[in-house]
Amino acid sequence: MDLAIVIPVLNEAESIASLLEEIAAALTGQAGYEIIVVDDGSTDATRAGLSRCRERCPALRVIRHRTRCGQSAAIATGIAAARSAWIVTLDGDGQNNPADIPRLYRTLREAPADVALVIGHRTRRRDSLLKRVSSRIANRVRALVLGDGTPDSACGLKAFARETFVGLPRFDHMHRFLPALVRRQGARVLSVEITQRERTGGRSNYGLNNRLWVGIVDLLGMWWLKRRALRPVVEEGE
Repeated sequence: MDLAIVIPVLNEAESIASLLEEIAAALTGQAGYEIIVVDDGSTDATRAGLSRCRERCPALRVIRHRTRCGQSAAIATGIAAARSAWIVTLDGDGQNNPADIPRLYRTLREAPADVALVIGHRTRRRDSLLKRVSSRIANRVRALVLGDGTPDSACGLKAFARETFVGLPRFDHMHRFLPALVRRQGARVLSVEITQRERTGGRSNYGLNNRLWVGIVDLLGMWWLKRRALRPVVEEGE
């Protein structure tokens, strides 16, 4: 199996079935793959919808958190369960276009050895004005404080090796800081322009309170973590 698609979901009953169909269509003939959906304690019909999807999609594996643990925890659960050495993550709301998955995967596989992460760059956002403005400010502040060199570090569409993620420090909301964490390890990050679509169902799980205030605390913590990175140059003795 060449590739694992990891999708964290929370109350996405209206979009998950069509998203899985699009992923299967995008990857047909591209590579051997598995799709791992991690249901982070949904309270709507997501669980029942995923059960129906398993009957039509043999590549689908479903894992469920009994209680909500957050997007970063859901991503970590999916990656821990993956059988593949290569991972692509995307959001479960359908705004990431599955047609972009093969391009990110090929970019990663064909990149120089020091590139550990390929991340999408949503140049044309299909979000509310508040979300677009807050995201633009957050990206600029992250770039200024952390020097992650990434124009859209919170984009959910990412490609990386499983071993890259396993070697990173874990904390809540870490998915927003993957570029900075990868660069902290001495590796490079590539950004690829992707398309973003309108949300067709459900509602966003993010608001001002759980993005702004929590984000400030996370940013300070990530700044502290970056300053204490250790990257020794190792030489074997004679």
